Amino acid sequence: MSSDFEAYEQDFGTLTAEITNKIGRIPKLAGEEKTQLVLNVDKQLEEVRELLEQMDLEVREIPIQSRAMYNSRLKSYKQEMEKLEKDFNRERI
Repeated sequence: MSSDFEAYEQDFGTLTAEITNKIGRIPKLAGEEKTQLVLNVDKQLEEVRELLEQMDLEVREIPIQSRAMYNSRLKSYKQEMEKLEKDFNRERI
């Protein structure tokens, strides 16, 4: 059960690292290149949202005695997602 959650965690880590890298590149670009990167990041953020939903569903299936630990991990991932979205919105302007 928790192995699915851990696989989602790995995907989350990979995606958020890519997004962070791309957000850092946005201010250095202009025109079509910037537009394409913004669209790409937007799409990846949507993937992360879906991943968080999957993780949330997975946590609900975990036995109660282990659930608290996974819930706190999920909560920190959601906070990281909010920070990424704020950074993205700030940089794309």
